[in-house]
Amino acid sequence: MKILITGGAGFIGSNLALRLLSENHEITVLDNLSVQIHGDDPDNTSPLYKSIKNKVNFIKGTVTSKTDWEKSIQDNEVIVHFAAETGTGQSMYEIAKYTDVNIQGTALMLDILANTKHHVKKIVIASSRSIYGEGRYYSEELGYVYPKHRSSALMDKGDFEVKYPGCYQPLKLVATNEDSKIHPSSVYGITKQNQEQMIMTVCPTIGIAPVAFRYQNVYGPGQSLTNPYTGILSIFSTLIKNGKAINIFEDGLESRDFVFIDDVVNATYLGIIKEEANNEIFNVGTGVAIDVLTVAKTLVEKYNITVPLNVTGNYRLGDIRHNYADIDKIGKILEFKPKVNFGYGIGKFAEWVNGQEISAGKYEDSLAEMKQKGLFK
Repeated sequence: MKILITGGAGFIGSNLALRLLSENHEITVLDNLSVQIHGDDPDNTSPLYKSIKNKVNFIKGTVTSKTDWEKSIQDNEVIVHFAAETGTGQSMYEIAKYTDVNIQGTALMLDILANTKHHVKKIVIASSRSIYGEGRYYSEELGYVYPKHRSSALMDKGDFEVKYPGCYQPLKLVATNEDSKIHPSSVYGITKQNQEQMIMTVCPTIGIAPVAFRYQNVYGPGQSLTNPYTGILSIFSTLIKNGKAINIFEDGLESRDFVFIDDVVNATYLGIIKEEANNEIFNVGTGVAIDVLTVAKTLVEKYNITVPLNVTGNYRLGDIRHNYADIDKIGKILEFKPKVNFGYGIGKFAEWVNGQEISAGKYEDSLAEMKQKGLFK
């Protein structure tokens, strides 16, 4: 097949491109080579870009340009739409940028497909677990509930667990399935919800099969070690390698579902080639919640570098407490099962980091920026 991957020089996109090339598909990549992800000189500073640039039809451009879209779509039969701004915290103050790239970029693609002749038969959209906001919980009094955003007043007092009106017993965290309530707590989450809904609504009306993947926290060798707005494994690794203390937000018990890059690529590949995926929405994760303090301790152990792990009670507005995926649906329909557990995956990630040149990082600058905006407490 002829397949277009937007954002195809990024972490997931480049790995997917290499997988598809190994299966003899013809790949076009549209990517703007963002400095935040690829550095100032992508030809020399971006291993992700270098891994694909001579193997694909590469178009340097942006999804906010109609001309770039038209040039990229051409004879392609499948579009995998990864290109997006992807920082939860950053999205809360770069609002116009996130909505322009994520929402308007997707709208431009659909507008072209709805009004011109083309060969596109399927669109795969990268959605996100962020559209769920807080995860799904079980209450002894009320059954399944979906708590709203946590209040600053309680978190200022060190009370970080979620609450729900009418529930007096502690809430029990359960896996979030695809039918769970959609209530994002960040502008980024709102834009991913909008992308997903546009794809799933418009595509069937113009004869294109839509597929949406709600990715959990994707990690693995090759992810950006310089982007301070995404990926706590990269952020923590850079701090540890530079001998700096790690600021563990809240009480360190907030948790996420960390899914290895190879599993994400495999799930996405199945969505491309299998007709059973058409018109469906899938969670992509491991179904296991790992708390942040465990992540930090594991990385310290893997690198054999001792740095202070300071549980500070700091927090970011818009951050959720917990979320992990129910992956029953993708298992049944696409026969997908994650192969890499967190213990093995973080080991492979650490091995890769050990072979990289580690810069000073810009994490502290990003926190200062969020604090200035009133988003970091």
